[in-house]
Amino acid sequence: MQIVMITLLSILSSCKQEENYRPSTDTTIQYRMPEESALHEGTWLQWPHQYQYGITYRNRLDATWVKMTEALVKGEKVHIIAYDGTEKNRIIALLRDAGISLNRIDFKVYPTDDVWVRDNGPIYVYDQAGELVIQDWGFNGWGEKAEFENCDQVPAKIAKDQGFKRVDLNKLMVNEGGAVEIDGKGTLLATKSAILNSNRNAGMTQREAEAIFTKYLGATNFIWLEGRAGLEITDMHIDGFARFASPNILVTMDTEDLLEWEVPQQDINKLYAAKNSTDVAYQIVKLPLTQNNVETAYGKKLDYKGSYVNYYIGNTCVLVPNYNDPNDLVANKIIQSLYPGRVVIGIDVRNLYANGGMIHCVTQQQPQ
Repeated sequence: MQIVMITLLSILSSCKQEENYRPSTDTTIQYRMPEESALHEGTWLQWPHQYQYGITYRNRLDATWVKMTEALVKGEKVHIIAYDGTEKNRIIALLRDAGISLNRIDFKVYPTDDVWVRDNGPIYVYDQAGELVIQDWGFNGWGEKAEFENCDQVPAKIAKDQGFKRVDLNKLMVNEGGAVEIDGKGTLLATKSAILNSNRNAGMTQREAEAIFTKYLGATNFIWLEGRAGLEITDMHIDGFARFASPNILVTMDTEDLLEWEVPQQDINKLYAAKNSTDVAYQIVKLPLTQNNVETAYGKKLDYKGSYVNYYIGNTCVLVPNYNDPNDLVANKIIQSLYPGRVVIGIDVRNLYANGGMIHCVTQQQPQ
């Protein structure tokens, strides 16, 4: 009898723990995430280092980070995360050698696992009083596919150092910044393969995820794509192939290129038919893939093309991934037409792309 009672209590306890974990379906908006094109205080970068993947890995990426910093400091602060004091001094030397003023640059020294600050970094939102706060979502290395313990601590460290209120969402949801697109007017675009994946949020329903995104990001209109799990490390993040240029414009690719990106046809149809929170269809702007498969600056031939959709909007510039490809100029021109008040700057991402990411993946905005 005692064994039966202990077993029953264990079951009830387990159920209670699961019940506590389940997110509330309360849909009251408590925070709002501004669109990326809103005015920035600055941009966060996690600088490549040698401590995870070696010195060659670091050295092949340095030039991309120098160019991003050079472009961004003309219009905003750049917050650089260095692995340690030695790396900080090395980065300062790189910037000075490139003739870049340090007046708008500050450094935080935190150990990191890698460079993907879009996914593991702080998410800045406004609370109901209009105050800026930092949300610290769960990060588990895209479903425990990579080391993540250091990077998962970055938002908490930044909140402490900057003195911002921290909203701890680690136990509520695993959510990478590149997994969601926000248009600033209530619409959220995401793939189920990255959000509702058992390797991140086991058992979570779409309804529960929407309630969380409404409460913490201010989303009220949802465009869910199925996506594809297992193709690459992110399980098909949305920011590789679809972005909001404004509350009325959706940037993506043509059908042929989306299929080459392995986006399911049903998702392509849904993208092209997407409507914003006022039930108005988005204007669809299509960027090409690269004309050729990408080859790194050190001669490694990749067996896939590059996306231009993964650009980053700064205060005075738009950083566009470039690949030494004929379509660089085509994509840059289209993106320039979308942001006439900003200067498009092509950033060579060939070496970075060999590691699975582009410009948007390694930047994170801090709103004004």
